[in-house]
Amino acid sequence: MKDEPIENNIVCLHGRGWPVRRLSREFGISRGRVKRILDRHACERESGSNKLEPRVGGTPSKLDPYKPYIGELLEHYTDPPITNQRVYELLREKGYRGKITILRDYLAGTRGKKPAEPVFCVETLPGQRGSHDWSDYFIRFTCGQAGKVTFLSFILNYSRRQYIEVVDDKSRPTLLRGLANAFVYMDGVPRELKGDNQKACVDRWELGKPLFNRTYLGFCTHYRTTPLSIHPGKPRENLKIERPFYYLEKSFLTGREFRDVADLKAQLGEWLLQYNDRRVHRTTRRKPIEMYGEELGFLQPLPQAGYDTSVIGYRVVNNESAIQWEGYYYMVPRGYLYETCPVRVEAGEITIYSPSCHPLASYPLAEKGREDRYVGRGAPRRKPGLSPGELSARLDAFGPKMQEYAAQVKRYNPSTYLHHFHHLLRLKVGYSPADILSAVERASKYHVYEAQAVENFLRINATRQTEIDFSTANTCHEKE
Repeated sequence: MKDEPIENNIVCLHGRGWPVRRLSREFGISRGRVKRILDRHACERESGSNKLEPRVGGTPSKLDPYKPYIGELLEHYTDPPITNQRVYELLREKGYRGKITILRDYLAGTRGKKPAEPVFCVETLPGQRGSHDWSDYFIRFTCGQAGKVTFLSFILNYSRRQYIEVVDDKSRPTLLRGLANAFVYMDGVPRELKGDNQKACVDRWELGKPLFNRTYLGFCTHYRTTPLSIHPGKPRENLKIERPFYYLEKSFLTGREFRDVADLKAQLGEWLLQYNDRRVHRTTRRKPIEMYGEELGFLQPLPQAGYDTSVIGYRVVNNESAIQWEGYYYMVPRGYLYETCPVRVEAGEITIYSPSCHPLASYPLAEKGREDRYVGRGAPRRKPGLSPGELSARLDAFGPKMQEYAAQVKRYNPSTYLHHFHHLLRLKVGYSPADILSAVERASKYHVYEAQAVENFLRINATRQTEIDFSTANTCHEKE
């Protein structure tokens, strides 16, 4: 296998279930490069070509006539070295019509492998710092199911005691809930909290410094811990969290079988306490649980109340008297058709409120993969509806433009105006009020008094917002 191109080896092993992290470690290249190789292979496979296979000896390459010129460029531009992209641009000016992927592979071999940067493992004081990160693994369960499982890990940098949780996704609220659970598990909070350069924590970098997301900042200030982030492209700055994932893979996931996700979580909890805590760490030469006993007194105490990690947004009640949340429909009591209702999601439960913020209904969140898309729908009942007075009142709430348009609709459609009123209100499920009013204004301009004409204009000129919060009081629902 060593004689085959590295790209073929990576593609082959990835097909056998190796995650990107493991491939990166095995071949000594970055995770970004592994992902680029896999993406390029998928693209070329779909197009019917297979450029990852080695070329037959003697077959000319489009790059061959330009290799002397490439050598001159590499020799002339050494400090700083010329980038692959700039070489590609100069070759294009000379008439090269090949792709940059061929050039990258050639330059990688020509430049030679860069010497590895020295690794400096910085030791911290007790209670000073904790680190967190995610990792994905493909797991086959004995029940017949298989799929990607995401682990969230938190580690105390001094004692190396670790908390690992199986999570559903990599969204910001999931991260904050997991970290809050980790602080409870450790019975304290470190003075610094370090993560990688992920969107759940960092919005962007300016002048060499990270600008943290305001929700993540709110979480850190609540627990009185200072947020830190690794520099972009410097994963070795977080080795104390990267290495434990390797240990998780080798010592927990390898050689074990799991019936399902619930069994995985149960075995993980036992492994953390009985094995991971009590092993002799190869760097400290001591057991993490022993060093944790020394570190516990230096951790900051937990606040009296935990941080509120709930997600708050708005949803419009559709014509089936339900609101949609992440692909599932949750029933709302009759009488709230087309109303914009606040929604709160916390600890696996969703609560729907009336426009005046009175609780209407609460349900456990639907499990992913559930076939029935409706939650809370009992025996069939007659289709919900609104009285003519309620329809008019809710349209009037849009303002004078809608009031005038509704009056004209009623005038030109005396026998079917209620149908048009229902149709206009139903547009709230997919479009913002501002877009609806813009469409109504256009329809009035051309004296078209039909709800379908308003919808047609919206389809062409507006963006549908079925899954978007029109207003958000807590923005921590954004994903990585």
